[in-house]
Amino acid sequence: MVIIHREAGLRFVIFANVHEPSRVHVFGDGEAKIDLGSARGEAKLMEFVGLTDSDLRRALRIVSDRRLEFLARWRTIHG
Repeated sequence: MVIIHREAGLRFVIFANVHEPSRVHVFGDGEAKIDLGSARGEAKLMEFVGLTDSDLRRALRIVSDRRLEFLARWRTIHG
């Protein structure tokens, strides 16, 4: 598990032992799994539990804003 970013009370994590699709796990008072998509794609919510609506929106916004950076980190970890 590699914490790649912290913001707004959320931790953004990539697990080294998972397979495609590239994704980031978000932890706060709950958790979410967000597909990073390809270099041309968009971030997409895969599943979540326990996050408030505002934390979920915040997580999706952060991942969308940093998607290419997170995707590059995923590829480095799974290289």
